[in-house]
Amino acid sequence: MPAQHVIPKTPLDQWIMMKINSRPDSLINQRLDEYQLEKLQETIDFVYNNSPFYHDRLRDFAEHKLTCLNDLTRLPFTIQEDIEASALQMLCVSQSDISRVVTLDTSGTTRKPKRLYFTREDQELTVDFFKTGMSTFTEQGDHVMILLPGERPGSVGDLLAVSIERLGAIPIKHGIIHSIPETIQILADTKANVAVGIPIQMIALARYYEQNNYNPKLTLQRLLVSTDYLPNAVRSELQRILGCEIFDHYGMTEMGLGGGVECCAHNGYHMREADLFFEIIDPQTGKTVPYGNYGEVVFTTLTRNGMPLIRYRTGDLSRIIPGTCQCGTSLYRLDYIKTRNSGRIQIDDECYFSISDLDEILLAIPGIVDFSAKIFYQTSSVLLKIEIITMEKPIPKTSIYESLYTIPAINILKKKSGLTILIESFTCNNTYIPKAGKRKILVS
Repeated sequence: MPAQHVIPKTPLDQWIMMKINSRPDSLINQRLDEYQLEKLQETIDFVYNNSPFYHDRLRDFAEHKLTCLNDLTRLPFTIQEDIEASALQMLCVSQSDISRVVTLDTSGTTRKPKRLYFTREDQELTVDFFKTGMSTFTEQGDHVMILLPGERPGSVGDLLAVSIERLGAIPIKHGIIHSIPETIQILADTKANVAVGIPIQMIALARYYEQNNYNPKLTLQRLLVSTDYLPNAVRSELQRILGCEIFDHYGMTEMGLGGGVECCAHNGYHMREADLFFEIIDPQTGKTVPYGNYGEVVFTTLTRNGMPLIRYRTGDLSRIIPGTCQCGTSLYRLDYIKTRNSGRIQIDDECYFSISDLDEILLAIPGIVDFSAKIFYQTSSVLLKIEIITMEKPIPKTSIYESLYTIPAINILKKKSGLTILIESFTCNNTYIPKAGKRKILVS
């Protein structure tokens, strides 16, 4: 009989066991529950005593200690608007102890930007997680191209480079892609065999590489994508064109950049459970959903000092995957993020669609490197306008229309509201670069 392929256990398993002081022969989930309960209570006490914002927010809960993890649901949520309005009041340390401030623009011209504050120790926790997560697919001596922002000290690319050096690998700080031909040449010249990049930029690079007859020859073996969700269509196309194994990372600045990473089983994210406590709630009611059901991801920081967050609503929709991972860990897995609650186009109470639905259809079509979508609500109808960017030549629109109408929500919208789809297609040359950042359907 042929030897069976053994999937290595996620390195987060051993890393979490060490962080929570769990013995190899102990029940890691039981010890993890105990650890998280301890850290949650410590964090609640810490923010109540040191953050003006949380001292006021948790005033009615200060005397009630947690007796189980479910007790956390008694506490109020923290939302994006809280950070926009009260970031400095959320600090638990002096501003002189802050080594990194990240400013995130929010949608809408009248909204304040979000500012997140991190101490040096907070950022060291991120480096530690990055090192462990990268070890899933990175070995000593690997050449790792970092196609993420890394110019500033403490930026995601900079912290990633530090973690890669600690693994004994060689980081190549490139930054986001500004010229596809130049980036491909650098990948070839440096003989990078691992890369970290943004999904929509990596598919544009792969399309150009394929159109250019796979020249110059690349040596990529593994690719991690981050900063935005990974459509299945993009994963498949990246694997087909680049011939490398694709890994997905989930995180956001509010989490301290790192949240979770998939293992070699490629079936959901293993989460940073020693630093973050996760919940899944119903977006409408705020109640915890049954195990395995979809809902909104909520997290509480367990080890952060500068600007801890209590029950922060991410807006991301996912679920805890039932069962045990094929890699053998008993740690739970978060399902892949497909959309944000705020980015969904609601059709009726149970039907919606989002940019991810369009991604799976459009980015699976060879030649398409990017697109944008906008919905116009008119007096008696709805217009969905899609602008498509193709690498070399226009793609027949008939087949695109047919593919779009395979999306159930679009068919329902057509019947209910007289939906019209308008497709505009533009060809580009190698000067076109998809914008980095989270993508969504715009509404007018």
